[in-house]
Amino acid sequence: MINGPNLGRLGQREPDVYGATTHDELSALIEREAAELGLKVVVRQSDSEAQLLEWIHQAADKMEPVILNAGG
Repeated sequence: MINGPNLGRLGQREPDVYGATTHDELSALIEREAAELGLKVVVRQSDSEAQLLEWIHQAADKMEPVILNAGG
């Protein structure tokens, strides 16, 4: 799972709008839920579009699925 710009500020940036859950807490929840389903998930976040594209290309080269939460 790739989270884009500003999502690293979850829980800090306008918590009345976006909620109080931090990115780390959300990542841990996603990893736990995936494990319960017998899946492995890697959660990443970057504010850099270049880094996001690099991760997408790496996943494509390995034929791994990607969930993209573009943020913004």
